[in-house]
Amino acid sequence: MKITKIEKKKRLYLLELDDSKKLYITEDTIVHFMLSKGMEITEQELKEIQVYAQFSYGKNLALYHLSFKQRTTKEVKDYLTQHDIQPDIISQVLDALKKENWINDRKYANSFIQSNLLTGDKGTFVLKQKLSQKGISSTIIEEELRQFDFTEVAERVSEKLLKKYQGKLPSKALQDKILQALINKGFSYGQAKEAFHHLDIEEDQENQQELLYKELDKQYRKYSKKYEGYDLKQRLTQALARKGYDFSDIASALREYL
Repeated sequence: MKITKIEKKKRLYLLELDDSKKLYITEDTIVHFMLSKGMEITEQELKEIQVYAQFSYGKNLALYHLSFKQRTTKEVKDYLTQHDIQPDIISQVLDALKKENWINDRKYANSFIQSNLLTGDKGTFVLKQKLSQKGISSTIIEEELRQFDFTEVAERVSEKLLKKYQGKLPSKALQDKILQALINKGFSYGQAKEAFHHLDIEEDQENQQELLYKELDKQYRKYSKKYEGYDLKQRLTQALARKGYDFSDIASALREYL
């Protein structure tokens, strides 16, 4: 059979044969097989052209996706699947991109972790989760995480939390708030505790008293409608304790307040 036309159509080329067959191919396919108008090809050669054209198209799609930012194997695979590339072609494309170092999950994980160390606020547990969701193997994640120390990240985050909550919470509640926030961000309890101990916390007793009495006023308005005497005192004590106030401070405040 003979090629009767090769015509550019946006990003692809339309190839027509004298037996009325038509197929879309990439420029890479034309170069690879040195195709030209009037060229004679066999049925076997046509099959090879079709397979290579699909591979080339899939690879070009993947490279386009990768041109915006670094991506994992899973992210590229998902993108090609969304564009209806056949599974066997996807495997070939991924293998080729890995060999050419366009895709490197280990390098991706390393870069992701380093970026977090510089400007992020996540601990190892959250990073593991995020990298796992991107399809990176647990082995690679663990090996890459072991190379880094997250002490500075934990301290940086704890300092931001201190600025946010200092002066607004009693001492114990402040500690609990910062520790829980650090744990939620993926730091271990040990890392959170260590970071908290490095904070320069100013104890302002006057402010603590103001916070206590302000909260006491709020809780009194709530409970005095239903309780009185001993029951009221117990309710207020429990409510203030839940807010993180020390029992001795609560008792002292209640003696003056009631």
